[in-house]
This record gives sequence, C-alpha cells and structure tokens, in this order.
Amino acid sequence: MIPYIIMILSLLLDGFLTNHLPYLVNNLSLLTPLLTLISILIIFPFYQKNHRKYFITVFILGIIYDLFYTDLIFFNAVLFLIIAWINVKVQRWTTPNALNLLLQAIGMIILYESFTGIILYAYNMVPVTIDKVFYKITHSLLLNIVYVELLYFIIKIIPKKYKKISIN
Repeated sequence: MIPYIIMILSLLLDGFLTNHLPYLVNNLSLLTPLLTLISILIIFPFYQKNHRKYFITVFILGIIYDLFYTDLIFFNAVLFLIIAWINVKVQRWTTPNALNLLLQAIGMIILYESFTGIILYAYNMVPVTIDKVFYKITHSLLLNIVYVELLYFIIKIIPKKYKKISIN
C-alpha cells in the first residue's frame, strides 16, 4: 500500500509543481520536479523480493506519466523501465541509506535527462544541445534531492507493522 501512496503522491505533486513553478526553456526554476522518477527509486525496497512486479509497476507508472504529462505514449514507460533495471543492478551492491539514495537519485536524474536529450535529438523533436541538457540536469537536482531525503525519513519513521521492508 505504501508504494502506491508514494507513486500517486509523486504524480500529483509533479503536476502541481510543474503548473505552479516558472518553467520556460531558458528560465528553468531551480525546483524543476521529477518526483515520479524519484518514486521509482524509493519504492524499490518494497519490491525487493519480486522484481517482476517492480518492473510491471514502474512500466504502468511510466504509461500513466506519459498520459498525464508528455503525450508520448510509451516514451517514459520505456525510459522508466530502463532506469528501474539500472536501479535493480545498483541496489545489489548498496544498502538503502540516506547517502546512497541521494547518490542514486542524482544518477537517475542525470540518466533520465541524458536519455531524454539523446532521444529528442535523434528524432529531432526539439532542438537539443549538450548545454540545454546540462542546464536541465542542474536545475532538476535541488527539489528532487530534497524529495528523496524527505521520503526516506518518512518511510524510516513509519512503524514496522505497516511496512514489510527494512530501511536503515
């Protein structure tokens, strides 16, 4: 139940913040939200023993994200799936603590923005340069890092009877 609450909250906050923060191509806010992407990282410990269910959940989350925010069906679904697969590989070598989640969130944001920039450049959908991708990455970090740490501490204080995972 907790992962679904996190995903729904992240989707809603993404939409709310995207509509209420200034967001123009050359005037990105320092608080550019990618909260749904961050939720992929946060919900993984809930699916640690069932990776197949994790991948299905992430794919469906990506489809919902596409329908609500991008109008590119399966674009974010596939991108989220790739990032979830990388997350599973990274999680094998790390333990979920505040510093590791912070570093993984930074890595996920860089991967997401880089993959998006490469795909948009390859299909010439929008004029994309390395400077614009770097600018978008740097302006996405602050809010998303705060969000991942906030969710980590909220999950950490939830009583054990409501969660079936252990986060240090």
